[in-house]
Amino acid sequence: MNATRHPLDGLKVLDLAWVVAGPLVGRALADFGATVVRVESSQRIETARMMGPFPGGTVNPQQSALFENCNAGKLGMSLDLSRDQGRAVVRDLVRGWADVVVESFSPGQMADWGLGFPALSQLKPGLVMLSTSLMGQSGPWSGFAGFGNLGAAIAGYQGIVGWPEAMPIGPFGPYTDYVAPRFGLVCLLAALDHRRRTGQGCWLDLSQAEAGIQFLAPSIALAAARNIAPTACGNRDPQMAPHGVFACATPPGDDPQWVAIAVRNEREWQRLAELIGGPALANDPRFASLGARQAHEDVLEALVNAWTSPQPAARIEQALVAIGVPVHKAASSADMAVDPQLAARQHFIELAHALMGRCTVENARYLLSETPAATPRSAPTFGRDVQQVLRDFAGYSAAQIAALAEAGVLR
Repeated sequence: MNATRHPLDGLKVLDLAWVVAGPLVGRALADFGATVVRVESSQRIETARMMGPFPGGTVNPQQSALFENCNAGKLGMSLDLSRDQGRAVVRDLVRGWADVVVESFSPGQMADWGLGFPALSQLKPGLVMLSTSLMGQSGPWSGFAGFGNLGAAIAGYQGIVGWPEAMPIGPFGPYTDYVAPRFGLVCLLAALDHRRRTGQGCWLDLSQAEAGIQFLAPSIALAAARNIAPTACGNRDPQMAPHGVFACATPPGDDPQWVAIAVRNEREWQRLAELIGGPALANDPRFASLGARQAHEDVLEALVNAWTSPQPAARIEQALVAIGVPVHKAASSADMAVDPQLAARQHFIELAHALMGRCTVENARYLLSETPAATPRSAPTFGRDVQQVLRDFAGYSAAQIAALAEAGVLR
C-alpha cells in the first residue's frame, strides 16, 4: 500500500456524539483518513468543552484541552437539532454523503427526532450507525443517563478500588468513557468490513457499562466458580509482595512524591531485600515466601517505606532498575509532558489552532508502520467548517446556507 494513503481514506462519518466515549471513536477514524464532521450546538454547549483544562486556567469553551483531544482532526459545524430545519440537514448529509453515523444521545432521543437507525437507513441503505450510551438502547435501565464514573460503579469497579473497610473511591475519572470507545471502534471496523463484503449496513448498540464489565472477567469467573467476590485491597496484589506506592523525598515547595514498586517473584525479593536491608532482611523467615510476606505485609511495607522516604524518586528508580525490580515514580501531569519514553513515541503532538495559536493533543494510539496516522487539523471551533460541509457534502447553495444562518439554525 502506498505509504501516503491512510487505511480509512474515503470513509465519511457524521459524528453526533459528545463528551468522551463517542467522540473518541470519531477521533480514531479521523486519525486514519476518514472525513469526520462533528455536529454540535453552540447554544447548548456540550460537557467536554466546559471541563478543560484551559490555557491559563481561564474557562473558554473553545479552548478546552479535553475537547481538543477528543475531536482533533475533525471538521465541525454548529447545528440546532431541536428544530426541524436542523434535523433536515442531518438527513441530507446522511442521504447524500455519510457512510457512518456515531451518536451518544440518551436512548430514544434520535428516534424522537426522526433520526433513528430505521429512518436513516431508509435514506442510506448500507448505513452503519454506532449508538453509545451508559446502559445500552434496551432494557429496564436503558434510560439511565450519566457519565463514566457511574458506568464504573455499575460495572463493579467502585467497590473493589480503594482500601479495606473504607469508603470506595473507584478508578480515577470516568473510567468507562475510555474503555468503551476501544470496543466501539473495533465493532465499527468489523461492521464496515461486513458491509464491504455484503453491502449490508447495521446498527451497533454499545453499552459503556457492559464494556467496562469485560475487564473484570477474571473476578466474575472466580465469583461464579468459587463464590469468592473481589474486595478492595488498596495497592496490594494477591500474587505480588511488596506491591504498593511508597513515599519518597519531596523537593522543597513540590507536592508529595511517590514511587510504585512491585516484586513478582522470589528472585526479585532477594535482590530488593539485599539492597534495603542486607543479608539479615534477605534471610528473615517472615519474608521467605509470598505467603509469608503477605502474612506480614504491614511490617514489610513499613520497611520498604523507611528505605524509600529519605531518597528522591530518581535515585530509587535508578537503584531498582539496576537490579531488575519493577519501579516507577508516580508521575504528575508535568512529568508526563517531559517523559522521554512518551517523547520517543511522539505521544503528544502540536497542532495549529485559530484561537490559541498552537495546542497540544495526544497522538493516535495505534501505530501503523505502512499507513501511519495523521492529524490534519485541531478540533473545530464553533461552526468553523459549516460552509464547506453544507456546500461540498450536502450540496447546498449559498442562498440555502444563508437562509439557514439567518433562521438561527446554524448555531
